[in-house]
Amino acid sequence: MTAITGDVPGFDGGAVSELQPLGGTPGVPPSEVTEAGEGAGIGGLGRIIWRVFAENKLALISVGVVIFMLLFCFVGPHIYITNQTDLVVTNYNQVLAHPNAQDWLGTDPNGYDTLGRLMVGGATALEIALLAAGIATVFGVFFGAISGYAGGFVDAIMMRIVDTVLSIPVLFLLIVIAAILKPSFWLIVFIVALAAWLVPARLIRGETLTLRTREYVQAVRAMGGGGGRIVVRHIIPNAVGTIIVNATFQIADAIGLLAALGFLGFGVPPPATSWGQMLSDGISYAENGNWWLIYPAGICIILITVSFNYIGDALRDAFEVRLQRR
Repeated sequence: MTAITGDVPGFDGGAVSELQPLGGTPGVPPSEVTEAGEGAGIGGLGRIIWRVFAENKLALISVGVVIFMLLFCFVGPHIYITNQTDLVVTNYNQVLAHPNAQDWLGTDPNGYDTLGRLMVGGATALEIALLAAGIATVFGVFFGAISGYAGGFVDAIMMRIVDTVLSIPVLFLLIVIAAILKPSFWLIVFIVALAAWLVPARLIRGETLTLRTREYVQAVRAMGGGGGRIVVRHIIPNAVGTIIVNATFQIADAIGLLAALGFLGFGVPPPATSWGQMLSDGISYAENGNWWLIYPAGICIILITVSFNYIGDALRDAFEVRLQRR
């Protein structure tokens, strides 16, 4: 560009080699400015969500409890090494031993170290709860999203299925299934997930009924976008807040339901165990003063379920702020 010189009022006689676009940033292409602005907006929103979550001190404590429980259950057995799988080599001379230097929380009626048993049972409970909650959330989300987007007769039929299953007492249904089939790890996962997918299905169906009327969904439909693409690419991602919050509650509910099944004798087959089964096995020894058979497992169940509930409450508050700014 030709340099601009001359007697221009207020101009010091220098050359202007480049003109900047209106509202632009010197030395930065407009595309980069736009991308940076969008990134800053996303980052700012993330900071707002984190700030709201961090304001809930109980939620932060709960995150610490969950991390501790994960380390305790999955890393602990590699540090505090005990035999928890072989009934043959179990020391029957130390059945129901009181806590001592060798067995920190004593032993159970089979001679197993209670602390080691608590770690193994916790790992089993958390694995089942996480898998069952994940399966239930994924299935429930797609079921509810399809039902809400389809509407009409399809929605009515799919929701009547949900209402029918909800009308059956969950614990009774699960006990019947567990009694008919041989208990196993994956059967317990399936049983817990069977009772858990109904809630996310109803929640996401309600979200979908609102989201399907939004302008961006109507625009995709006008451009020839199919229902599957709209559900997967536009409706479910915009319901991610509800999905994440509900998933945390699903984990807590799954742990509680698994504990109830184990307490009633419908848990994983031995030598594996869970916290609920430990409570069931130790309840008959409560009158003998063998507190280590009951209190540790009960405290672990309470801590982990309450922690996930507090985390879910904090996430719900944080995502409500995100929705208000949308």
